[in-house]
Amino acid sequence: MTQNHPMGSNPLFGRREMLSISGKAALAGIAATAVSQTTERRPRIACVVTYWAAPGSHADWIITKLLDGYWWKGAHTPSRVDVVSAYIHQLPESGLGLKVCKSKGIPVYNTVKEALTLGGKELAVDGVVLVGEHGIYHSNLNGQTYYPRWWLYQQIIQVFEQSKRSVPVFNDKHLSTSWNEAKWMFDKSRELHFPLFGGSSIPFYFRKPEIDLDIDTPIKASVVAGGGREEGGLFHSVDVLQSFVERRKGGETGIAAVQCIHGPESWKWTERNPWAGKLLDSIRTNFAFKPGHFEETVREPGLTIVDYRDGTKAAVYSIHDVGWTYAGEIEGRSDPTITSMLGWPGPYSQYHAANAFEHWIVEMMLTRKEPVNAERLLLSTGIVSYNMESNWENGRYSQIGRRIETPFLNMTYRSTRGSQFNTGPRPPVIPYIRGFEK
Repeated sequence: MTQNHPMGSNPLFGRREMLSISGKAALAGIAATAVSQTTERRPRIACVVTYWAAPGSHADWIITKLLDGYWWKGAHTPSRVDVVSAYIHQLPESGLGLKVCKSKGIPVYNTVKEALTLGGKELAVDGVVLVGEHGIYHSNLNGQTYYPRWWLYQQIIQVFEQSKRSVPVFNDKHLSTSWNEAKWMFDKSRELHFPLFGGSSIPFYFRKPEIDLDIDTPIKASVVAGGGREEGGLFHSVDVLQSFVERRKGGETGIAAVQCIHGPESWKWTERNPWAGKLLDSIRTNFAFKPGHFEETVREPGLTIVDYRDGTKAAVYSIHDVGWTYAGEIEGRSDPTITSMLGWPGPYSQYHAANAFEHWIVEMMLTRKEPVNAERLLLSTGIVSYNMESNWENGRYSQIGRRIETPFLNMTYRSTRGSQFNTGPRPPVIPYIRGFEK
């Protein structure tokens, strides 16, 4: 694993320089430490990231909104937290992150520990945002990229254990490529009693129509269409699936088995499973596509089959041009229930899908309560991990992957949350004011 170049225990930017920068930024109304409009205490947040370069990198999308606010329920909402430190693993490649931190007066530290202790010996922040997404990292045969989320997370855990206290942690996307690492990460949150939140931003994005399933909805089967079949794209679709299926009657019971199918065999499996074919066809009809549209236009189809322990069925199709669309067969209803998360308001660099995500990150930091059960993040991670393994066995690849039984994905819980997705008018097309444009 590539380490940062040794630079001692001091931040890259000196305190005197940062005070000067902060003063100038405050005059422009963009200082990270701006006085809150409310009397609530503003949590201090340490950001631990792999890579912060292009405007499309997740670190930029997420941290910028923690600094400058986000669009929630039809209005711009000022941030209610203060980003007070950062650690960037691939520092030389992260020029944009360095510019942002310098303009906002945020010290960039040489190690994760220093970012969490602010250069001292004990934990000195009220929350941690871990964005282990993007960067130059190698992949395995399964198509999984080795982002060092576990490696960074375990350094956070070391600080918690040494300081004998913990704070809320947000983890962007899935926990790890490895189930063992992911389970360890989840278990540590329970052992050390800190809220853990993460996953995909898409379940919180705008929906059309603006509906959710009630708690204890009698779901019989579900299909999600969207994204790609690669690990990162698939995770979004799987997390969307879990955000709906966990609301079924009786609550979440865990996953019995996972299987992945690639290529034309995906359509043959669909023909043999009418419940999936009916739901997928309802998505096609919803978008007014002609019959056979998906079979004709999807060049590299991918299918993830998820069997739940209580008999509920689900399938995820890697299909473009439908955003992320959920279709559910509900007992007692003649037609499938369908809703889509689609459309990208504003320029790509703003990535407005992350707005509601930021709202719930901030809420967790303020309340120390998980916005959703962390078990959802763990289950979504496990489904994707074993999906990526399904097509490989003993070094041989097969388009029809093997069915992997997953008795260890036996997490049970009941969701009690109301709807958490963004609603109302979409954000205007306004460029970020980063503080270093002139």
